[in-house]
Amino acid sequence: MKNPKIFIIILNYNGGDVLKLCLNSVYKLNYPNLEVVVVDNNSSDNSFEKARRRFRKFHFIKNNYNAGFASGNNVAIKWALEKMAEYVFLLNNDVIIEKNTLTKMVEAMEQNQGLGISSPIIYQGESDRIWFSGGKINWLKMKTEHNDSKLQRTDYVTGCAMLIRKNVFAKIGLLDERFFLYYEDADFSYRARKNGFDLAIISKTAVYHFEKSSENPDKIYWLVLSGVLFFKKNASWYLKSWINFYLLLRKLKNKIDLRNNKTEITLKIQKAYRDLK
Repeated sequence: MKNPKIFIIILNYNGGDVLKLCLNSVYKLNYPNLEVVVVDNNSSDNSFEKARRRFRKFHFIKNNYNAGFASGNNVAIKWALEKMAEYVFLLNNDVIIEKNTLTKMVEAMEQNQGLGISSPIIYQGESDRIWFSGGKINWLKMKTEHNDSKLQRTDYVTGCAMLIRKNVFAKIGLLDERFFLYYEDADFSYRARKNGFDLAIISKTAVYHFEKSSENPDKIYWLVLSGVLFFKKNASWYLKSWINFYLLLRKLKNKIDLRNNKTEITLKIQKAYRDLK
């Protein structure tokens, strides 16, 4: 298939002006066979309605509540697969994508049929500083780590810009909706690799990420909660004892931190550990 059908899915929640900038860049893409789906998690800032009036050729889906990243995207992924998508491209609403990037990514994946998920090189804002070009899953420290060198293979692909072959969904299913925010991309990547798909960063591509999520006051809460869920779910049997011990040490550190200096961050970490139950 020379130009396989691509569905770009952009999840929005109170995206403000970043959504308009993202959709402007998507509109200028030179790939000839794509559909764009904007799915909204019940935004209250009118960004979704403004986008729907401005970009009339795109598709728009509005959820009636904030479903989170995995569940919100899954709504549009199901719809895209029903419309015979060959690839699904998950794209954050706070990115700008270069005109040639999607074309280069599809060409690379079509030339390597074992490649199930790919990512462009993601830069921080409009700078030349790399935000993501591959990553490692650090099982001993219970965290995922971005790598700022231009790798080829990668342990996981970030949901910021994730091109997924339809066969991956057929084999492993959708994003795990137990993850409300963060680590759903690492979990999806890990399941794909376990089922024989390769993951890679495509060179000479570019997306510019403005990381609106850094403004979320609950970011640390979701990072802790989803991180523990990921490692408890996916750790191999011989690592589970270490994961439980390391988690115990982290909880102890949090208690000490609360005694010495009770801050908003330490309180959110405490709440995340409590909510794990």
